[in-house]
Amino acid sequence: MEIVPAVDIRGGRCVRLYQGDFQRETVFGDDPVAVARSWQEAGAARLHVVDLDGAREGWPANAQVIHRLIQALCIPVQVGGGLRDRQSIDSYLEAGAARVVLGTAAVKDRSLLAQAIAEHGERIVVGVDARVGMVAIEGWREETPLTAAELMSELAVEGVPRFIYTDALRDGTLRGPDFAGVETVLARVGVPVIYAGGVSSIADLVRLASLGVEGAIIGQALYTGAVDFQEALKAISRAARPERGFSV
Repeated sequence: MEIVPAVDIRGGRCVRLYQGDFQRETVFGDDPVAVARSWQEAGAARLHVVDLDGAREGWPANAQVIHRLIQALCIPVQVGGGLRDRQSIDSYLEAGAARVVLGTAAVKDRSLLAQAIAEHGERIVVGVDARVGMVAIEGWREETPLTAAELMSELAVEGVPRFIYTDALRDGTLRGPDFAGVETVLARVGVPVIYAGGVSSIADLVRLASLGVEGAIIGQALYTGAVDFQEALKAISRAARPERGFSV
């Protein structure tokens, strides 16, 4: 399982929100590029970058700094937030993003999603954000009548190659992941799933890995020091290592 540090950007700065609430923001750095470099130097194999202003406004509001961030790193970067037309998607991919994450567009514009998958394949990820199991869009401000498991199983059939499942009510809270929600989703969806929301400890990461998620996005726990990134990498490596058997 990959452990993927999150770099959330608002107003050109690296921040974390509590449950996605723009009124409950903590700034962790004025230079997101420097923050991203620090995670690369710490051993991250991938970064998850979100344009929070973009998610709220519906267009890539922090594109300039995100382009600089992508070009400054050697590791793959996946980018989301405000990607709701082909130009926005193509711009990040042409800039070198390994993947782009579609959220609201995946729910509201299925033709755009289908075109993006047809053209870019595995470089397209659908982000499904849920509040009490129900899908939330438009920067988490609008709820839909769809459950996360229903939407993801439907979109998997339509060709979505990978999902990010986020529990919005746990995001930034350090309350622990939605393990039951993860199990429900994995039982319904036959493609890789990355989890985000509420990770608070290395034990949380080890349990997520045991459930079979492809990756875990982690933000607040890293920035506050609740989880040591390199110790987490070691723990996941140990958990993945098969025990040696002995024959007589």
